[in-house]
Amino acid sequence: MDVAVTGSHGLIATALIPALRADGHRVLRLVREEPLGPDEVRWDPPSGAIDSEKLDGVDAVVHLAGAGIGDKKWTPARKQLVLDSRTQGTSLLTRALAGLTRKPSVLVSASAIGYYGDRGDELLSEDSSSGDDFGARVCREWEAAATPAADAGIRVVCVRTGLVQAASGGMLARLLLPFKLGAGGRLGSGKQYMSWIAIDDEVSAIRHVLTTESVDGPVNLTAPNPVTNTDYTEILGRVLHRPTLIPTPMFGLKAVYGSELVDTLLGSQRVSSEKLRASGFEFAYPDLEGALRAVL
Repeated sequence: MDVAVTGSHGLIATALIPALRADGHRVLRLVREEPLGPDEVRWDPPSGAIDSEKLDGVDAVVHLAGAGIGDKKWTPARKQLVLDSRTQGTSLLTRALAGLTRKPSVLVSASAIGYYGDRGDELLSEDSSSGDDFGARVCREWEAAATPAADAGIRVVCVRTGLVQAASGGMLARLLLPFKLGAGGRLGSGKQYMSWIAIDDEVSAIRHVLTTESVDGPVNLTAPNPVTNTDYTEILGRVLHRPTLIPTPMFGLKAVYGSELVDTLLGSQRVSSEKLRASGFEFAYPDLEGALRAVL
């Protein structure tokens, strides 16, 4: 297939694009700078610019663009950027796709399990209600912005991704240094559930939903065995052969990232991946220890 990909410099896309090419697909990268070759297409969501003609006839689109959720303190300006970078880009892209003469058959659009908010030990499926915090609002509006593509007859899959486990980026990469120094510990009460997925399974799941026509709507991309933060801490410490006895001081994190962001990141989401597995997907890394040993 010809597959267009946004957010091509991000953690997931940098692993996905080589895998798509290895599968035999041709990848077109949507970029904000001037295209350097025939495999790049220019777009600029803030200005509403997109070179739609070069998307005419593509078979599939994977939309992964968006400013990092947990990269910086949530000032009002940063929160607006996090929201706009998702809703503006998704709206621009899906309206462009809807207007093509030869539309793609499928759009896989990123979302996140932050959709559910802080839910304790409740088991969450795609039918569960959304949360009421800022992260949940972002995910709701992010997914809603894909409506023009669905209205145009394109199969839309909103992948609600969990905590991606990769040594090169994301949450795990930030934890490695303190854990290797023996300063890693549980966060908060440690009772909050963490629904995670290994980077290889994330890539495989996206490839799976691209080609599985029976899958549409929201789909949770999380491993079948969520863990509590206490369990996560113990397992990571065991993999790295480091102690994890002292809880991480919350005041330090809140000083750097702000209370709202830290409280959101400490939310509990115990998420089910039954819909994905029922479609025929099999996880290579269903258990956290095996996943961490593989990526590290």
